[in-house]
Amino acid sequence: MNRLYHVPLSPFCRKVRLTLAEKRIEVELVEERYWEPTPDFLRRNPAGKVPVLRMENRTLSESQAICEYLDELIPSPQLIPRDIEARYEVRRLCAWFDDKFHNEVTSKLLYERVNKKISGQGYPDSKNVKSGASRIKYHLDYMAWLLDQRRWLAGNDMTLADFTAAAHLSSLDYISDVDWNRHAVLKDWYAKIKSRPSFRPLLADQVPGFPPPRHYADLDF
Repeated sequence: MNRLYHVPLSPFCRKVRLTLAEKRIEVELVEERYWEPTPDFLRRNPAGKVPVLRMENRTLSESQAICEYLDELIPSPQLIPRDIEARYEVRRLCAWFDDKFHNEVTSKLLYERVNKKISGQGYPDSKNVKSGASRIKYHLDYMAWLLDQRRWLAGNDMTLADFTAAAHLSSLDYISDVDWNRHAVLKDWYAKIKSRPSFRPLLADQVPGFPPPRHYADLDF
């Protein structure tokens, strides 16, 4: 059985889970308390990070590398275009969300509100929370600008860029930190992603001590 060592609200883990589901690869989910690394986990990934995917006799780490590996292993459905310009745009946006959005928003909201408590690191830093709440507006506006010109974030086809963005936003939506009324085009885009069968397991996630809002699993949010 394939195994994915993960944390439920980690956007990087969710990105891999979405890719696995789209490729119809069955996987056993194993929660990993990466902040309390065990020798076994460090042997799987010396970086001490999740996600880590175990497939047959291979151990894979780093979400973008895992997703690109899976897309080459199982070409359909194609999540990274073969056209060089389209492929660049997908990778650019994946990096945007996994780097810029993560540093400016996810780490300031999700990590402060949830991860600190779960890992026993204390209380949220109000300055960080305020910063994240401010910066997410800029990112939502940028996404809406892209979607005003394209059917999907990176072009006219759904790609890994959409799943990367949705992984971050779904984690934040779990704690009600996304204003879906800011842009109708963005809400419509998320509704399409949210209604995919690959997304259903994410909507069933439950984090002890942090119940999701009522709209979280509602497809007609």
